[in-house]
Amino acid sequence: MTDANEDFWDGRTVMVTGGAGFLGSHLVEDLERRSDSVEIFVPRSDEYDLREKANIKRAFEDSEADTVIHLAATVGGIGANKENPGRYFYDNAVMGIELLEQARQYGVDKFTILGTICAYPKHTPVPFKEENLYDGYPEETNAPYGIAKKALLTQSRAYRKQWGFNSIYLLPVNLYGPRDDFELETSHVIPAIIRKCIEARELDEDSITAWGTGEPTREFLYVKDAAGGILDATERYNSSDPVNLGSGNEISIRELVETIAETVGFDGPIEWDTSRPDGQPRRRLDTSRAKQWFDWEATTEFREGLRETIEWYEANRETVHD
Repeated sequence: MTDANEDFWDGRTVMVTGGAGFLGSHLVEDLERRSDSVEIFVPRSDEYDLREKANIKRAFEDSEADTVIHLAATVGGIGANKENPGRYFYDNAVMGIELLEQARQYGVDKFTILGTICAYPKHTPVPFKEENLYDGYPEETNAPYGIAKKALLTQSRAYRKQWGFNSIYLLPVNLYGPRDDFELETSHVIPAIIRKCIEARELDEDSITAWGTGEPTREFLYVKDAAGGILDATERYNSSDPVNLGSGNEISIRELVETIAETVGFDGPIEWDTSRPDGQPRRRLDTSRAKQWFDWEATTEFREGLRETIEWYEANRETVHD
């Protein structure tokens, strides 16, 4: 499973759903560096609504893709998940299930599925191991999204068993980095707090407000590390057993917010809105499978990645919020 395959991409046509998004844009850049002869097709949502079977068929006909990396998702932070449980379940389930089915029918020879850490049970023992995925119900706020994405793992295994269809399933932990979503209604914790701290610093505000108690812990993976891991797995890994992608470092939300405030230069107090949900109590992944099966591990130190994210946002704020 770990043999390098440096020529894997040469001459291939790769469909990258979500390829214009946060993670996808970094993955496409990495893929372009790996091969001069790879063809990359990114189905944009305004032209190919992948929730519709006809549009998925048209994407395969237009691209003639032999490889698919499925990153597209309808997703947001805790607040967005809480407000859109039906939409997040339906969009992600129907898009992924139909993409896999049409890829099988069109003879795609490698399909990489990006799952979600939200698929794990709410009280999974730390560090999360892939064999724990079906040991309980996910954290309630994220459950519809997590279950919709986890259904694709079952589909992957079923298709390999019945038809020998070569799909793989990866579970990235919370991502962060340049080009993240900084809109407060939909963003995750790192971009939301970066924006709040910068705006508070500039407006000379007395404090910022963060959600929850600050007690839960999270693990974060730099987006460029994630992109590299997905491509490494696509090159070298050929099994439907799920694989975690993470950094292996756990930090409390309280320490995270304090670290961002310090890095940004906001020195006011942090108020905690305990009426807001905390989400899952703890998150940290066991990433030994990724190292063993396709020789991947994260390399970006957290504070370094955080600085790069902040610098990118400060340099691109006007464009981001147009």
